[in-house]
Amino acid sequence: MNLRQRGFTLLELMIVVAIVGILASIALPAYQAYVKRAAYSEIVNAMDPMKTAISVCYQTTGALSDCDSMAKIGMQAPSKTTGALASITISPKTAVIAATPNAYRGVSATDTCTLEPAAEEGGLGWTFSGPCVSNGYIKR
Repeated sequence: MNLRQRGFTLLELMIVVAIVGILASIALPAYQAYVKRAAYSEIVNAMDPMKTAISVCYQTTGALSDCDSMAKIGMQAPSKTTGALASITISPKTAVIAATPNAYRGVSATDTCTLEPAAEEGGLGWTFSGPCVSNGYIKR
């Protein structure tokens, strides 16, 4: 009689389970890092209008000290403090923008981000610093 194979052996099934487990152990941390970076993009996007307003103010006045508050740049701090963003402030005299996150989707409330302006030929250059850079949420 002819015997036909009617299924998988236990060894074949165990090999498949092992391969799926290895792939999952690689993919899950990468996915979690992606979720954190995606959540942190809300904070970076909230900083952009202030960055633009400070740049325009600096082009107009020529001094960062004239652009170091929300009132001087003609903006209001974001009122939405749910989700990833907790608050944004502008430092007096230096016009450094500091954003503080909420504990949200793996982002810690201590993962603050600062955006520092520096006068360059033709305008302002901006540099990110803080835990947002060291944790990989923002690339320099």
